[in-house]
Amino acid sequence: MEWHITDAQSLGIIDGEIGDHVFSPAEYEIVRRVIYATADFEYKSLVRFSDQALQGGAAALAARTTIVVDVPMVQVGITPRILSTFANPVYCSMEAVTRPQREKTRSAWGIETLARRYPEAIFVIGQEQTALSGIVDLIEAEEIKPALVIATPSGFVGADVAKSRLNDSMVPHIRIDGRKGSAVVAVALVDALVDLAWQAYGREGNGS
Repeated sequence: MEWHITDAQSLGIIDGEIGDHVFSPAEYEIVRRVIYATADFEYKSLVRFSDQALQGGAAALAARTTIVVDVPMVQVGITPRILSTFANPVYCSMEAVTRPQREKTRSAWGIETLARRYPEAIFVIGQEQTALSGIVDLIEAEEIKPALVIATPSGFVGADVAKSRLNDSMVPHIRIDGRKGSAVVAVALVDALVDLAWQAYGREGNGS
């Protein structure tokens, strides 16, 4: 992202208030960007990274792996940064053509349709808990093998269970523990990861 002086001042405040931490430099950059986007320091203790999540996610972005998201807000939020870097295809569950179903929400059916089409995609579930549950179902059934799952939906009924199942799946992922989360958090996570990946792969991959 392009930084303004006020952004730098805000990040300086975040650095001062966070203090000591156990994150790697890359993990910390992602956590501070989430806090910057939400002004909520509780995310310091809620962001969780699986083994190899950042390395695998960055490599997948550099390989221009397809990105599948659950809601238009996430798609709109991440697309400008994606287009200015690796130009990965980005598809939204709400745009997937599916037959009307009563058993599942539109986002759940849409994400599952796209998941079967792009089984090794990067999945970003920012808002819809039902979409996350559907992705986890497919992972557990070994129908898909995502390069990375970013899971940040909030919720009081079942959201923490779906995130716990994701953690048990051994698939590379970044998740928000507990009830908190939002599409805004998902966008902040993706943008930070894209920036980190671009630093690692972008110049070499684009000959500049």
